[in-house]
Amino acid sequence: MAVLPTVPPEAPRTAPGVHLRRLWSVRPASDREAGDAIVANFILHWFPARSLKESMEWRYSLWLGTISTALLALLVASGIPLLFLHIPSVERAYGSVKDIENVVTFGSWMRAVHRLGAHLMVATVFLHLVRVFLTGAYKNGVGRGQNREWNWVIGVVMFLVTLFLSFTGYLLPWDQLAYWAVTVGTNIASAVPLVGAQMRELLLGGRAIDQPTLTRFHVLHVIVLPGVLGVLFAYHMWRIRKDGGLARADHATRLPAPAEVPAERTRTKTYSLLGVARGQGPLIRASSVERPETTVSSVPELTRRVALVMLGTVAVISILAVFVPSPLEEPANPLVTPNPAKAPWYFLWLQEIVTDTTIRVGSFTVNGALVGGVILPGLLVALLVVWPWLDRSPAAAAGRWFPRSRRTQNAVFLVIVAIVLLLTIVGTFSRGPYWHLYWPWQAWPEMPTRF
Repeated sequence: MAVLPTVPPEAPRTAPGVHLRRLWSVRPASDREAGDAIVANFILHWFPARSLKESMEWRYSLWLGTISTALLALLVASGIPLLFLHIPSVERAYGSVKDIENVVTFGSWMRAVHRLGAHLMVATVFLHLVRVFLTGAYKNGVGRGQNREWNWVIGVVMFLVTLFLSFTGYLLPWDQLAYWAVTVGTNIASAVPLVGAQMRELLLGGRAIDQPTLTRFHVLHVIVLPGVLGVLFAYHMWRIRKDGGLARADHATRLPAPAEVPAERTRTKTYSLLGVARGQGPLIRASSVERPETTVSSVPELTRRVALVMLGTVAVISILAVFVPSPLEEPANPLVTPNPAKAPWYFLWLQEIVTDTTIRVGSFTVNGALVGGVILPGLLVALLVVWPWLDRSPAAAAGRWFPRSRRTQNAVFLVIVAIVLLLTIVGTFSRGPYWHLYWPWQAWPEMPTRF
């Protein structure tokens, strides 16, 4: 029997220098590969093929949006193991958190990472909102189909969801700090006219903070609010792509194009039905924001910066968690009221306004909870939402820090931000027993615990 020679299998048909390299989509060797990486990689599909150089400047956006995204991812990563260890029960919640702190390996560090990440995310999203306002990035530019006003509204809603997400997580340790902070916060919400009491009862699951409250806050913190924030975040990023990137891109289109050497116009002749038409050929020039000297390939220029910011954020939080442990006070006790009882730090400015607007004139009392806790913050949020349609500054001011045409509104906005920060600092460091004012270096008097 004749033995047939063995035929080697056919080599796979792959483009040389592309699929033979495992990391070609992360480290492309050419502009063609950089463009293909955006389509071939699921994660990189978030980015455009080319990015404007000015949009990637550190001093323009401060990369606050990327830092917020990194903090959100870190909160999810650190919250999953805590979800398995925490027991949402009024009898066992405090004990489970105590075990995380003292028994679980790296448990105290993991909880500190989650807590610091939550606080810093509130601060970072707030600063991101401030940056967008000061640069007028909510205004439409020269691109077609832009709708940056609604993306600004989505950003405001995301900020409110972030606040509520942090607030719902505040109660989960079920200690005195968490219990009374939530008590103060929900009491402010109950001042809403007509529906305030019903809103508080719906949120608490009753008229007192108990097991239904802990269950509802746990579900909101773990499932509902993260899901809402994830959907809003995906739409927010998609809307940025549809609007042509950051507002800085619209500003760049108004910049004069770099000087070019004029091409020599040649004499030509064209044959027509009427004979030979002699003259000069047309010279066509176009200016685009995507011209090579103003853009770079997103891979790896943009992705490298994103990775650097995200890794740096994770590293900073991880190091801070070693030196800044999470507090855990005595178990929650509704019969023992701390003096003073304070809301979470990001609501302290509201608590301060409530105190300052509570005015007693004889038998008449101005409801500070209604004025400072509902009306004033409600007006501020409503003004933020509708401001893009009220802003009459020219479109050329979009994507620029402190343009002259936006000087007045930026100054008023910064004054409001400064007042909010000042009230937060006063409420944090200068409010002592019975909500009296003390200098930070003054010692608080010894006060008996109120029952």
